[in-house]
Amino acid sequence: MFATTHDVAQPASGPTDDARASSDLNTQQFAAVHHVGSPLLIVAGAGTGKTKTLVTRVVRILDEGADPNRVLLLTFTRRAASEMLGRVAAASDERSASHVWGGTFHSTANRLLRNFGSSAGLPEGFTVLDQGDSTDLMGLVRTEAGFGERSKRFPRKETIASIYSRTVNGQAKLGDVLDTSYPWYADHIEALKTIFTDYTARKRRHQVLDYDDLLLFWRGITVGPTGDIIGNLFDHILIDEFQDTNPIQCDIIRGMCRTGDERPTDVCAVGDDAQAIYGFRSATVQNMWDFSDHFPGATTVTLDQNYRSTSPILDAANAVLSQTPVGQQHFGKELWSDRTDGRQPALVTHHDEGAQSRAVADAVLDARERGMDLRDQVVLVRSGHHSDHLELELTRRDVPFVKYGGLKYLEAAHVKDLLSLLRILDNPSDELAWHRVLRSIDGVGPSTIRRLSGELDLGRDAPDPHDDPLRRFVEGQGRFPPAATEQAAELRSALSDCGDRMLSPAEEVNRLTNFCELVFRNRYDNADARLADIDQLAATARSYSSRSRFLTELTLDPPAKTGDRAGPPHLDDDWLTISTIHSAKGGEWRAVHVLHAADGNIPSDMAIGDSEGLAEELRLLYVALTRAKDELSVHVPLRFHANRFGADDRHLYAQMSRFIEPVRDYFDEVRSADHAPDDQTIELSSVGVTEEVDILLSSLWE
Repeated sequence: MFATTHDVAQPASGPTDDARASSDLNTQQFAAVHHVGSPLLIVAGAGTGKTKTLVTRVVRILDEGADPNRVLLLTFTRRAASEMLGRVAAASDERSASHVWGGTFHSTANRLLRNFGSSAGLPEGFTVLDQGDSTDLMGLVRTEAGFGERSKRFPRKETIASIYSRTVNGQAKLGDVLDTSYPWYADHIEALKTIFTDYTARKRRHQVLDYDDLLLFWRGITVGPTGDIIGNLFDHILIDEFQDTNPIQCDIIRGMCRTGDERPTDVCAVGDDAQAIYGFRSATVQNMWDFSDHFPGATTVTLDQNYRSTSPILDAANAVLSQTPVGQQHFGKELWSDRTDGRQPALVTHHDEGAQSRAVADAVLDARERGMDLRDQVVLVRSGHHSDHLELELTRRDVPFVKYGGLKYLEAAHVKDLLSLLRILDNPSDELAWHRVLRSIDGVGPSTIRRLSGELDLGRDAPDPHDDPLRRFVEGQGRFPPAATEQAAELRSALSDCGDRMLSPAEEVNRLTNFCELVFRNRYDNADARLADIDQLAATARSYSSRSRFLTELTLDPPAKTGDRAGPPHLDDDWLTISTIHSAKGGEWRAVHVLHAADGNIPSDMAIGDSEGLAEELRLLYVALTRAKDELSVHVPLRFHANRFGADDRHLYAQMSRFIEPVRDYFDEVRSADHAPDDQTIELSSVGVTEEVDILLSSLWE
C-alpha cells in the first residue's frame, strides 16, 4: 500500500462555493493555486487537472502584480511550455504572459548561458550538439584512440554515450555506474576514462556543448561569481513534472532560489511520484520525496480527483499501484472519479501474438463502427518492436496508423546532413559537422577526410576568426577526388552565398538544398521524399530571424517524426496511434489497448531482479492504464513463437504479468475468439503464412 510521507495541506480558510465556481477549481486545486508563504509541492495524480492548476497559479501570480520577467516556468517539453503560456495568455493579459520565462531546462540553460556564460569561461558563439551528434563525436574519439580495434569486445559509441550521460546526470562515479548498469564493461573503465577525457577536451577545443554540459554550466554559474545575480533573477519559479528531474536539475532549482532573506523565492513544484518512469535517463523520484528537505518548511497539496477515467478503470490502476514493493515510498493518494459508470476493464488472453494482433485489429475496427474515431484509440507497448506483428495486421486491413517512440525527425540522416551545413555556417570550428558534410560527398572516404581536415586545419585549438576553416574552404583550399568535383564546387558556392549575402535561416536552407539534391540522389533511396523533409525544415525556419536560435531550439526540443502510415491517409484524416508507454505519458484516449502484458515484457526482463527497476516497471504499467478515458483492454498472449513470422511452431509459454495476476478481480476476463481450446493442439496454417508473406511482399512495390 501507499506510504504517506507528507501531510496534505488544506487552505487556511476554505474557499466559498462562489469562489470555487468562479475559478472552476476543486478544493485541493484552489489550495494549490492560492497557497503563499512557503515552498509548495503539488502531488498531482494522473488526470487530476495538473496543467489547469499550474496555469491558474501563474495567472494568479501575474494578476497580483508580479513582474512577468521575474517568473520562470520550467517544463520538460517546449510544447508543454507553449501550451501553458498560451492558456495563461488567454486567461490574463497576453502581453504579460509573453514576458514569462517559459521553457525546458535545456532551453532555459542555453538562454542564461548566452548572457552569463562568459563568467564560466564559455565562448559567446558556442554551438549545442544534439544527442545524435554527441554520440557521433564519442564514436570519433573512440576510433581515433584505437579502442574499437581490440580483439576483446568494446562498447559501441551509443553505449559509451549512454554510460557517459548516466554518469554525468546521475552525478555518480563511473565505477558505480558500470557495476550497477553495465557490469560486463567494468574491465574497460580505464579506457572509458580516457575516452571521456578526450571527448571533453574535444568539445572545449571546438566550442561546442552537449545536453549534459548545458545543465552542468547552468549549475556552475549558480554557485560561481555570478551566483548572487543568477539567484536574484526570479521571484517565482514553477517546475512541472518534478518527479522526472535528475540530481543536477534539483541542484539548479536550489541554486536559483533565495532563502532566508525577506523575499525568499516562491518555488512551486508539480509532479506525481506514481508516474516516475525515466530512471534510465537518470531521473530520480527521490528529488520529489525529499522536497521538504531541499526546501525546509514546504507544504504539500495532493490532487486525487481524476477527471479523465471511469471509476472501474481507476480501481484497476489503483490496485496495480498498491503492489508497490516495500521500501519504495509513495505519497498517499488514491485516484477517484465522479464517473462511476463505464465498463469493466478487459483482461484478454490470446493463443499467441498473431491472435492478439487479429483481436486488437477487430476491436479497433468495431469501436470505429460504434462511432469512436481511430484517433480516439491507442495501442500501447513496452518496447517499439512489440507492435511489429500488429503493424502487419493493420497494413493488411488498410487501417492507417502513426507510431511514436521510434526515430525522431531530426535523427533522420538526411535532415542531419542539412543541419550540419547550417552548423558550419554558425560555428566554422564544428569539426563533427565538417566530417558529416565531407563524407556525404561522392568519392570522399575516411582517408580523404583526414587529409582535408589537415588542409582546412580543423584541429586548430583557437581558430583565427579571419582565417577559419569555412573561409579557407570557400576560397578553394582542400583537394577533392575527381568524382567529387561537381558536388564540392556546389558546396563551396552554397556556403559562400550563405556567408556573404546575410540570408535569413529559411533562405539559407533553400540555398543549401541545391547541394543536398546533388548528394541525396546518390546517397539515399526516396530522394524526393527526403527533399520534401528539407522543404519542411525551410518552412519551420521562416519563423526565425537568427540561425543560431533556429539551430539551438531545434536541437533542444526537436519535433518528433511519426512512423510510416499503413498507406495514404484517408480523406477524413483519421488514424490509429501506436506508441510506447514512455512516449504516451501525458496523453489520453477514449480506448486504450495494452499489448504483451506478460512477464519479460511488462515488466521488462531487464528489470527483473532489481527492486528499483521493478518498481519503475510497475509505475510504467500504471501510466499505461491511466491513459484510458472510457475503455481499457490489457492483452496477454499465452505463447511466443521463436520465429515470429516463420512457418515453424517452436514457441515458449508466457506467464501473465506479475503486476496483473494479483488484481485480476478488477478486470473482466475474456478469451479471444481464436483462442486455442485447452485440449486442442493448433498447427500453424501454411496457407496463412503464405498469405502473410504475399501481403508483406506486395506492400514493398505497391
